[in-house]
Amino acid sequence: MLFGTPLVAGLAVAAAALAGRYGIQAWQAFKARPPTLRKFYEGGFQPTMTKREAALILGIRESTPADKVKEAHRKVMVANHPDAGGSHYLASKINEAKDVMLGKTRGSESAF
Repeated sequence: MLFGTPLVAGLAVAAAALAGRYGIQAWQAFKARPPTLRKFYEGGFQPTMTKREAALILGIRESTPADKVKEAHRKVMVANHPDAGGSHYLASKINEAKDVMLGKTRGSESAF
């Protein structure tokens, strides 16, 4: 019975070491994976704004209802408003995107 206790203790230490090693490898693999952040549209603006481009600008789907379009417009505009250091050009594109999504215009009415 005296020889069984060190054997059990040794097996417990070995199991803890293997679990620790596996945990460290799993953590390193988790950190090394590519980021799964939101993928943003990499292209520039099209000459005539389409409904797809308007939806990309506002961060919504093309089939989004009007009240959600207005809510998305407000969120994007607050972040990019010229009075808060945003660009006049981007603000005009955001407003144009809202108009296209709501069907108020066919696009390409930007002042820029």
